[in-house]
Amino acid sequence: MSRTRTRWRLGLTATAFVVAAGLVPAPAHAEDVTDYAITVDPSVQGAKIDDTMYGVFFEDINRAADGGLYAELVQNRSFEYSTADNTSYTPLTSWAVDGTGQVVNDDGRLNERNRNYLSLGAGSSVTNSGYNTGIHVEQGKKYDFSVWARAAGGAALTVTLQDADGPLATARKVTVRKDSWAKYTATFTATRTSSNGRLTVGSAAAAALDMVSLFPRDTYKHQPNGLRKDLAEKVEALHPGFLRFPGGCLVNTGSMEDYSEASNWQRKRSYQWKDTIGPVEERATNSNFWGYNQSYGLGYYEYFRFAEDIGAMPLPVVPALVTGCGQNRATDDEALLKRHIQDALDLVEFANGPVTSTWGKKRAQMGHPKPFHLTHIGVGNEENLPVEFMARFKQFRAAIEAKYPDITVVSNSGPDDTGQTFDTAWQLNREAKVDMVDEHYYNSPQWFLQNNNRYDSYDRNGPKVFLGEYASQGNAFKNGLAEAAFMTGLERNADIVKLASYAPLFANEDYVQWRPDMVWFNNHASWNSANYEVQKLFMNNVGDRVVPSEATGTPSLLAPITGAVGLSTWATSAAYDDVNVTDADGNTLLTDDFSGDASKWTHTGGGSWSVQDGQYVQTDAAAENTMVSAGDPNWHDYDMHVKATKKSGKEGFLVAFGVKDTGNYYWWNLGGWNNTQSAVEQAVDGGKSTLISKAGSIETGRAYDIDIKVRGRQVTLYLDGKEWGSFKDDKPAEPFRQVATLDKKTGDLIVKVVNAQSSAARTAIDLGGAKVASKAKVTTLTADPNAVNSETQTPVAPATSTFSGVAKKFTYTFPANSITFLRIKQR
Repeated sequence: MSRTRTRWRLGLTATAFVVAAGLVPAPAHAEDVTDYAITVDPSVQGAKIDDTMYGVFFEDINRAADGGLYAELVQNRSFEYSTADNTSYTPLTSWAVDGTGQVVNDDGRLNERNRNYLSLGAGSSVTNSGYNTGIHVEQGKKYDFSVWARAAGGAALTVTLQDADGPLATARKVTVRKDSWAKYTATFTATRTSSNGRLTVGSAAAAALDMVSLFPRDTYKHQPNGLRKDLAEKVEALHPGFLRFPGGCLVNTGSMEDYSEASNWQRKRSYQWKDTIGPVEERATNSNFWGYNQSYGLGYYEYFRFAEDIGAMPLPVVPALVTGCGQNRATDDEALLKRHIQDALDLVEFANGPVTSTWGKKRAQMGHPKPFHLTHIGVGNEENLPVEFMARFKQFRAAIEAKYPDITVVSNSGPDDTGQTFDTAWQLNREAKVDMVDEHYYNSPQWFLQNNNRYDSYDRNGPKVFLGEYASQGNAFKNGLAEAAFMTGLERNADIVKLASYAPLFANEDYVQWRPDMVWFNNHASWNSANYEVQKLFMNNVGDRVVPSEATGTPSLLAPITGAVGLSTWATSAAYDDVNVTDADGNTLLTDDFSGDASKWTHTGGGSWSVQDGQYVQTDAAAENTMVSAGDPNWHDYDMHVKATKKSGKEGFLVAFGVKDTGNYYWWNLGGWNNTQSAVEQAVDGGKSTLISKAGSIETGRAYDIDIKVRGRQVTLYLDGKEWGSFKDDKPAEPFRQVATLDKKTGDLIVKVVNAQSSAARTAIDLGGAKVASKAKVTTLTADPNAVNSETQTPVAPATSTFSGVAKKFTYTFPANSITFLRIKQR
């Protein structure tokens, strides 16, 4: 994920779907009906759809692993939390000591890779608060406690589960018998249900403790060191074709060194699979890119096992030694590169090798002598340095293909759907004859409605596409509608798009770094987002082959880009001067040299603006989106000039045009993404999409002349008198989309229709002479476009029904704001 900046805002209103793109439909009311036609041609064979078309991407973000899918209930169980993970952390984060106790890092540790342990004084105790509100237990269920301990003269440990109202289970006694590390266990049966539990370990004598653990007995498929059942079952219910793991920015950020004395026990490393296998007490710890600790209790073995359990193809991603996600550094250490290439080869052996091989033996020792049937491996993730990345990727690919010619090695195209990095990466991928390219993008709902045909023009003889991460910016049903409309285009292009996964998968509601997310949870409950329901509907009704079909579009009229102008900054202090806006005939609409006050401007964002020495200055170098605007939102066909100077901070300038309100505008983002690139972004109800981008940076203290020319829906941009770029924002945000597929197993023709507007769609459907039964099974998702599922309410949920009017030609009215799947039996 490209996450130097969280770009999510509020979603897109249903009526804004078409208005934002400059479409002016007839006024829509709840009773309105728009007429469409769908023509299906079953005589023509469309693209084959692979069983792995749709899958899931697991990244440890939003506490998706520890405190999430990994079922461990104790937080910071091995006292390894550090300021390297989060500046607020200490080794006793989530612990409270009663009496005397301290975390020690010395030669008395449990093992070399588990550096810290707790030295607990006689008559003292230590209590863990778990995640969220505490440790969740359910009445009558069993919980398995374990601890590694030693005590010079032996010690009696008392282990209790309790909350503010008293005990949650009968206390357990554990006798530590020797002054060498050993594992001790006990089992609790909860006497009542609580989400506020605490686990306490007390010792009568001085003792050393490590790996203090509490697991529910009832993990997913009752696996040891297992997964939280409700979360795993939600993934299983999707019937995903693949599982991509472990990231994401975890893979391509941080040091590429190992966790050893040679690296001084480096705590900010890229995710390296060998750190995450073997006995959990011997696994490394690491800082998580998203600001917390990774215990690696959930590691590569558990990922492979989970993929197998849900019937999904495993798709691991390894670092390419080029960092991304705002770090953008290439490692030039040849020995380190060779070590990582060997690690990739060893990973294939770990997954597929016989038990007689070095790494196949380790897999077998962990409990899985049979291979995991690895067929794909990703190298790298969203690298912003495509030339450096490709040089290293080729070395990985050559080594893997030489030893394992049946493995598909997946490349990528950077962190966005367009721009200079994207174009360069794709050119290099084509030249290198890469098999598959991983694309990632997070855009507004409007973008997804506008780009249904994105893959129609891709080269059928070039690399295939793995759409590894995508989402519109929100968890409301309107976001699901836009994604569903886009997914009909993915299916139609199933010969190009071979794999696709929404991202991110999980979010713990109390530890959120990124949204939207597909499944939300806390320590006692989980719930499906509207986006999840969309994904589930598509994944459970894929079909085996596309049946060619066409549909009429929504009547519309393109209007020019209209709006006022604006100035803003992001984590930067900047000064603006000499603003001049003229219409197409040269008449002045706005002029301001800030020789007086700034009364013409309205401050709608953050930051601190003031007039200083004849310039309009934003002085807060930490504030984000500091927008001020001026002018008439009805302006169109105009030229804007402004002089801008960066004073300090991380980025450059934000010069806005087409400003309608705080959530709807365009801005030229000069020196964005930590001053690494410039782009034009469009915001629709707060959700942003990139229209054009180029690499580049802004110098501090230098004055830049910025000019923007708006004509109709064509925009041309000039920097210091030279044309920087241009674009035409004329793609209609078509709200009515469809695709048809054939399920060979059942013989069903599946007609999938998305109606992302506030009027019903009365549709004449022509099945092209297909012999069909008169009844169809109908699954419908429909809700208010702003509806959001929560722990207590589920307004977005599928409804099933039967439609009895099916014929070779028939009419069906698709509800407003709906996704409808018709499964039609063929005779």
